[in-house]
Amino acid sequence: MTLLPDHILQTGLAFWQSKALLSAVEMELFTELARHPEDLKTLQGRMGLHERGARDFLDALVALGFLARVDGVYSNSPEADLYLDKAKPSYIGGMLEMANHRLYPFWGSLTAALRTGKSQNESKGGHDPFKAIYADPATLKEFLSAMSGVSRGANMTIAQAFPWADYQSCADIGTAQGDLVTQIALAQPHLRGIGFDLPEVGPVFDEYIESHALQERVSFVGGDFFTDDLPKADVLLFGHILHDWDLETKRMLLSKAYEALPEGGAVVVYDAIIDDDRSQNAFGLLMSLNMLIETPGGFDYTGADCIGWMVEAGVKDCRVEHLVGPDSMVIGIK
Repeated sequence: MTLLPDHILQTGLAFWQSKALLSAVEMELFTELARHPEDLKTLQGRMGLHERGARDFLDALVALGFLARVDGVYSNSPEADLYLDKAKPSYIGGMLEMANHRLYPFWGSLTAALRTGKSQNESKGGHDPFKAIYADPATLKEFLSAMSGVSRGANMTIAQAFPWADYQSCADIGTAQGDLVTQIALAQPHLRGIGFDLPEVGPVFDEYIESHALQERVSFVGGDFFTDDLPKADVLLFGHILHDWDLETKRMLLSKAYEALPEGGAVVVYDAIIDDDRSQNAFGLLMSLNMLIETPGGFDYTGADCIGWMVEAGVKDCRVEHLVGPDSMVIGIK
């Protein structure tokens, strides 16, 4: 068998295609084409593209499967049209916008992070990265929208797959824009929901809930889970939250969840749960490296790890269930 370097080169240069997509999202190319397919000359003018790179850029997006081109007219692929058009509620580009503005440059310092064990973002020098993000309204809104985008598929799956008929209320801890509790409330009309996050998130959360006409059943509670008790509800959810923090904080949050739950209540944790052998979920492992870059102590973890922490907190009957893509949830009962 002849060994070829194809996989090495494709992986090493994967940032080429990544940045092409991120720049297209930044320029709202897919939103423009969702309104009307256009030819090269028209797109050049509308998008402000220089003629030297415009054709190669658009044709690269065709080759990558994000655009189609028929008789010189460009249009979105079905997936790009559904998920990358800002005018659609299915838009997930918020995560890609944040990846372009924040994560892309920070990942250039991965080697430094690996050698020092220190984060490489706004938290350099020991600062809390979330304080820096939450201090600027524009950055905060982009961050919260990104959390909705990266979580949407898992949120919708949880809204259907969890046995909600057994419960009457839920609280989404670290709710961000509120998409998880929104999807649950939309799918389960009998449920009342709470979104819990820092007070600065409240206006963005309320706007999102009102846009889905759920303000009668879903409300916001402002607080800090480091210093405040968690809201009481039949089910407490941590969506893409636990991986942000070090082991001590992970255990603390699960202990607080146990205290807030009624007997028979459930705690649901979901992240890009790493497989127990740590050899299959590449996205989960790379997400853990992202936590190295983004946080002072965060890391992703296996299902077995999370079950162990839940049992330590007093939770019983723990199990892991796959959601979508790299995401799985760990469920435990008090």
